[in-house]
Amino acid sequence: MRIETAIGKQISHLREARQMSLTQLGQALGTYLGKPWSRQAVHQAERGRRAFTAAEMAALALALDTSVPALFLAGAADIELPGTVVSGEDYQGILLYAGDEAPRDGIEELLVALRDIRQILSRPALARLAKIERVAEEVARAGPAYDRPARLSASYRDDRHKTRSGSLLVSKI
Repeated sequence: MRIETAIGKQISHLREARQMSLTQLGQALGTYLGKPWSRQAVHQAERGRRAFTAAEMAALALALDTSVPALFLAGAADIELPGTVVSGEDYQGILLYAGDEAPRDGIEELLVALRDIRQILSRPALARLAKIERVAEEVARAGPAYDRPARLSASYRDDRHKTRSGSLLVSKI
């Protein structure tokens, strides 16, 4: 796979995970580059049909709320550079380079773990968990359940009310 294709796939994946349209990403890039990218320019980048400047890579990372190395992730595929093909393992290794003294053992396991974490963090269920955590903290601050009625945040009550028909019941926790 050409390196531009690998980067383009990552741009597409990250844009979709953040629920951005091609136009929205183009506009966000304009914030950092002084001129927005057209919808077509973003599409061409995602298809690996353009090279990137250092400024564009930095702008993409900022607009997609990620790091520049994350844009280079390509899985286990070999990467085609203009003069040679680099193995997927060597390519992944350069993304985590930390100097000559750094051990290279376990890099693949670390990359797999990071990919798993990225997939987990992109799930909508995390938003629900964050809301549950806020409610749990409110309940904990309110004190033991037998001392006073539960006090749920207005946003939690509103969300619960929207998902149920009829009246909202709040009981002691």
